[in-house]
Amino acid sequence: MSNPDTTGTPARETVILVPGLLCDAAIWEHQIAALSADYDIRIPALTGQDSIAAMAAHVLADAPPRFAIAGHSMGARVALEVWQQAPERVERLALLDTAVHPAGPDELPKRQAMLDISANHGMTALADAWLPPMVKDGLLDADLAVRAALYAMVERMSPAIHRAQITALLGRPDARPLLPLIGCPVLIGVGALDRWSPPAQHEEIAAAIPHARYVVFEGSGHMAPMEAAQAVSDALWQWMHEPEGQAA
Repeated sequence: MSNPDTTGTPARETVILVPGLLCDAAIWEHQIAALSADYDIRIPALTGQDSIAAMAAHVLADAPPRFAIAGHSMGARVALEVWQQAPERVERLALLDTAVHPAGPDELPKRQAMLDISANHGMTALADAWLPPMVKDGLLDADLAVRAALYAMVERMSPAIHRAQITALLGRPDARPLLPLIGCPVLIGVGALDRWSPPAQHEEIAAAIPHARYVVFEGSGHMAPMEAAQAVSDALWQWMHEPEGQAA
């Protein structure tokens, strides 16, 4: 469904692309280029909130009455919370390289170790420690353009932003009860080599959502929108062309 503009002329459909932890619009660069000719693409900044609920409310405050929303990693948790807060406004939902379970007891020390690096040594040191497991083995050495883009994205953040986003993730809700209730077209996508949010996890998410479409991005780790840029853009294009109110 298109949102009418003030003159009554049908406007382009809005697609909100929600970045993940320590990410910004750069993670969606290929998808913005692929979709912007046909859709109104919006990228929210999640740098001023410290809970998933507050991030979702921020997205909704700047969103049109109806929209499609895709999220990557933490951004997918936010997208799902957007659906929970305003399901009547969400035309379609895409969740990429993510999870739906609450934080477990083993997560806090891992997150705290990263927080200590950003607080004590800065964002470049954090990128050195955090990025390698987030992508497929060897990518940062083999593809210097992707390496530069990922490092620059992390370096645009700050230790305070990092702490706020980690606080949001550690306090995240259990989203599993929401999944069977979703009726709009849903895309579940994951990098085949994602070690942080592996494919098996996404298979469970897709199985719990009626008629969800499940896509694996070959040769990609957790940063699929950048690592498997064309495949992710193609999947989102197909998702946007699925009949509204009916998933593939």
